Amino acid sequence: MSLPNPAELISQMAIRLKAHLEHRGISEPRYIGIRTGGVWVAQALLDELGSDSPLGTLDVSFYRDDFSQNGLHPQVRPSALPFEIEGQHLVLIDDVLMSGRTIRAAMNELFDYGRPASVTLVCLLDLDAGELPIRPNVVGATLALAAHERVKLSGPSPLVLELQDLAL
Repeated sequence: MSLPNPAELISQMAIRLKAHLEHRGISEPRYIGIRTGGVWVAQALLDELGSDSPLGTLDVSFYRDDFSQNGLHPQVRPSALPFEIEGQHLVLIDDVLMSGRTIRAAMNELFDYGRPASVTLVCLLDLDAGELPIRPNVVGATLALAAHERVKLSGPSPLVLELQDLAL
């Protein structure tokens, strides 16, 4: 399987996101990337949109439902939201949507900061393997992987997608 070019996906996503926000009448959204890959995708998307909006970052480690099983990852950093959440239209950005658990954790954290007016979910890849009923509003590509395959995003610039075969 060949993976799509991330730069091309970002360009397509920027067009779709702009149309989505215009359709919903949202003129000044607040952008938030989920650490780490989501922050890379968010920055590339903001660059493509020509936006100088501040970028918030979330590290959802403490909000994961598997935190007690996996423990603290050594690279946990605090979230940084340089704007209010209450009443704002948020664009939440992640790299890969797989089970939906990271997005659920991000939503829990965001609501601890306040009640947003809306949340638009943007993902570079949707692996369509959801354990939770979570779907992105804007997606770069939807892929179906075999059980032994994983996708890894490297970045921040350039963004590179790599298919990993765990069976090897």
